[in-house]
Amino acid sequence: MNRFKTSKFKNTTPKIAKKDEWINNVHAGSFSSQGNHIKASSKLVAFNTDQAGGGLLGLTSVLPGSNDQWIVAQISCHSDLVTDMDFSPFNESLMVTCSADETVKLWRLCDPEQEQSGSPELTLHPGQGRVELVHFHPTSSGLLAIGTAKSPLIWDTSRQDAPLAALEQHSDLLQSLSWKQDGSLLASSCKDKMLRVFDPRAQLTPVQSAKSLQNNKDSRILWAKDDQLVTTGFDMMRSREVRLWDSRKLSSSISTVSLGTSSGMLIPLFDEDTGLLLLAGIGDTGIDCFEISSSEPFLSQVSHCLTDASTRGVAMVPKLALDVMSCEVMRVLQLTDSCIVPVSYQVPRKHSGQEFHEDLYPDTLGSTPAMSAEEWWKGGNKQVEKVSLHPDKRPKPPTKQTAGKKDMASSGSKEDQPRGCSTSSSPLSTPSSSSSAAPSRSPSTTSGLSSGFVPSPSPSQSTKAIQSLLGPSSKFRHIQGVVMHRDTHITNIRNLNLTTPGECDGFCVNRQRVAVPLSISGGQIAVLERSEPGRLPETAFPTIQNSVNVADFSWDPFDTHRLAVAGDDAKIRVWRVPKGGLKETITEPELILQGHTEKIYSIKFHPLASGILVSSSYDFTVRLWNLESGEQVKVLTGHEDQVFGMAWSPDGKLLATVCKDGKVRIYDPRKSTAPLQEGPGPEGHRGARVVWVCDGKYLLVSGFDSRSERGLYLYPSDSVASGPLASTSVNVSPSTLIPFYDPDTSVAFLTGKGDTRVYIYELVPEEPYFIECSSFNSPEPHKGMVFLPKTECNVRDVEIAVGLMLTKTTIEPVAFRVPRVKKEFFQDDVYIDTVVWWEPALTASAWLSGSNGQHKKMSLKPKDMTPVSEAPKEAPVRKYLPSSVYLEEKTDEQKKEELLSAMVAKLGNLDDPLPQEAFEGVDEDEWAKYLAQIIVMGAQVVGRAFARALQQEFAASQAAARARGRTGQQSAAASSISGMSLQEAQQILNISTLSPEDIQKNYDHLFKVNDKSVGGSFYLQSKVVRAKERLEEELNIQTEEEKQQSQQNTETK
Repeated sequence: MNRFKTSKFKNTTPKIAKKDEWINNVHAGSFSSQGNHIKASSKLVAFNTDQAGGGLLGLTSVLPGSNDQWIVAQISCHSDLVTDMDFSPFNESLMVTCSADETVKLWRLCDPEQEQSGSPELTLHPGQGRVELVHFHPTSSGLLAIGTAKSPLIWDTSRQDAPLAALEQHSDLLQSLSWKQDGSLLASSCKDKMLRVFDPRAQLTPVQSAKSLQNNKDSRILWAKDDQLVTTGFDMMRSREVRLWDSRKLSSSISTVSLGTSSGMLIPLFDEDTGLLLLAGIGDTGIDCFEISSSEPFLSQVSHCLTDASTRGVAMVPKLALDVMSCEVMRVLQLTDSCIVPVSYQVPRKHSGQEFHEDLYPDTLGSTPAMSAEEWWKGGNKQVEKVSLHPDKRPKPPTKQTAGKKDMASSGSKEDQPRGCSTSSSPLSTPSSSSSAAPSRSPSTTSGLSSGFVPSPSPSQSTKAIQSLLGPSSKFRHIQGVVMHRDTHITNIRNLNLTTPGECDGFCVNRQRVAVPLSISGGQIAVLERSEPGRLPETAFPTIQNSVNVADFSWDPFDTHRLAVAGDDAKIRVWRVPKGGLKETITEPELILQGHTEKIYSIKFHPLASGILVSSSYDFTVRLWNLESGEQVKVLTGHEDQVFGMAWSPDGKLLATVCKDGKVRIYDPRKSTAPLQEGPGPEGHRGARVVWVCDGKYLLVSGFDSRSERGLYLYPSDSVASGPLASTSVNVSPSTLIPFYDPDTSVAFLTGKGDTRVYIYELVPEEPYFIECSSFNSPEPHKGMVFLPKTECNVRDVEIAVGLMLTKTTIEPVAFRVPRVKKEFFQDDVYIDTVVWWEPALTASAWLSGSNGQHKKMSLKPKDMTPVSEAPKEAPVRKYLPSSVYLEEKTDEQKKEELLSAMVAKLGNLDDPLPQEAFEGVDEDEWAKYLAQIIVMGAQVVGRAFARALQQEFAASQAAARARGRTGQQSAAASSISGMSLQEAQQILNISTLSPEDIQKNYDHLFKVNDKSVGGSFYLQSKVVRAKERLEEELNIQTEEEKQQSQQNTETK
């Protein structure tokens, strides 16, 4: 719910069903798994039970049976606890389950009244230990996301032998998975406090990740609207919290709500159609409802529902099963110990029960898959077709096709199927796959499933399907902005002028140098060499003294030594910087241009012709200047207010302007001083910018709407009068978005002075026109950002743009890189031939006389790199580690052996003799006893085993003490306090004779080689520290004893 309009769902009210409408005969309990413990389709409900070790699932229906009673059946699914389950979004009777028995099974269910099949349709063996999570893909049939203990797998069920992709292994227990609604991304949360977002088709590593969670207790993650993510978990004080994230920036959350202290995990459920989020805590007697919006406040509480019993699990009923005539917008099923309680969420309306309220029910996702798993894996992005919830427009259930009998031959005849079960030829195929005419895979790949399980279209059909499914997918959507190393920064910039007009970019750059305005009297400009980064001196340095305040300035694109500066006195001064940079202050300009009658606030050089400059002023005119002659050549009229921005077309023929009078204009300066075209611009009057995009076919305008919200507007350059072809809102902020457009990639970078975020869009000449990519966020507000020429990009790191970010005291380069796997190849799909921009295409006089030209082009490919299009073709191989590598359950004995081996290996790194070489007269039995003590003490075993070992060691020390007298008693006491005997300490540090030098030497070595960063562990380091302390204590005892013995000898004499 935002501040400007009231949400229609703010009064949504939860209504708990009457007790005679509860589903009884349920035997739930406490379950140790990551699932929600109950799931529902529009027809069936499945839930965990406490019977047969959790291997049994309960099954009932959403609606009561013929006698108005619910029948609860049981299905024996697995030999161990069922950890998670999910219903297919395209088949209400198809369910997938996973278990601690390391399998994933696919089930075709019947009505609870009918006898269920005892065998699954399909069984998968991931081979990575216990399987915790399983989710159907939201748009594709036959595609699963499977979560093992530490690794998410993407599995096409038509290929049982191996997954399509094994994503990067997590460093700790995987706690939850969630598909994005469009099926393109997969998010995960983990016990290591990390949030990860994967694009499985692009790379196996996360495209976004951050250590964002505050506690490693159980967490859940869920996609909400667009790019928003919802997580539930615990904060550092162990209070439960829900957080809202932007998936493109996981370093900090958008909004956080605390829900008090409790040990039960919060299960989130989200309805995309209404934007409502439900939160139910395990063990709680309440359900909270929030509304998620894209603006402040992001999370608004709608209701709090108190229930009669504690929650064991919760599920949302699909939209197609709701009672829309009663204004029911959501229904959840609460699983308790003995029953399932339906909770209906309804919006109070005047004619509820009589009319269908269309404003509450936008078209929702239908039950027909958009594509197969194979099509999705090849790059398809087609979305599920939406259907109306109006009772008169509901989609009719598909009729059974007799043509499918042939396809069912491998799974039995129609008569063999239980009554009430679906007879579709394939549980996961698209509707077209049930036809007998459709080609099919070999039956050997489906293990008992019908041959029509996943269709294999002909090459021509496949090509057409893929072309229609690709859609507007951007190769730059995962672009990453990285601040370059501090060695490249220019720091200690003092007296920076932060009050330049909004039409000025704040500073300007070229290949060699940076010009920065200073807040020193006389309008001084610092010129800094890019080849000399580092800290500027504290003393004064040479500048350009412009004599008046700087309004705007720009480097000549064809002369890196010429700087044009517009001032408050309506004059343009052209300065020349000597080779090697400023060595002394410059006070005399090379040229002064006069003609404007009011303050100038914007200047632009021509992109093709040398010596052509355009300026705009508060006198509402735009003037063209010929720097070769130093004269004004054109005065463009038609503006009725301040000109916010100007831009030359890529071919240099036309000039576009955006004005405060609410108009966008296009001029042909050589033909007429009046505008060639004129159309409506942004409604807001706070500022605007304009740039030509898509080879000059469109104009991109950034500005403000009537509510002062920043937005982008795309105009066709041949029909500006018709208004913007497309637009998108960005956010609310006072500064104007300054655009930079890269014509080679069609990517636009936008940010405002004082912002912390750089917005990135790919612009395409078809719907949706704006494809939003990952944004870049700076740690503190910047004062401006300008971009370097394309030739400054490092193609070996796949940089498509390099910008310079101005802060209060520094200039920091920021590289924008596209993640690629084969960086050793030149990415020729990203780097097309770029223009030789530093060479003019024609002179000023030639252009003014009507000549046109175009830049030469050059390749950015280094000589020693091979284009990726010519790289050797390799069949994609998806490798994943066997479970024995990181999921093998090890016994205590194995752990002891590993610990002993590690300690012996570390001790063997020194050239000093081993303990047994220095111990004379120690028989094998006694040495074996000491070795056994090391093994027992080395294992990180708590409880009785450790206590017994300590008691035995203490008794042995006491016995030795009685034999040695007072010194022995002190030594035994030291062993008791430290928990380590003298012999054990000597063996750990490999010390035979107690010497302070040897103790320190061996301690330093063993502590270093057992550091965690080099493969050691904190436990081994702690043993080394305790051994050193014990030996030092023994040295102190011996020293004290020697002193007392010396005193006794003196007294005796």
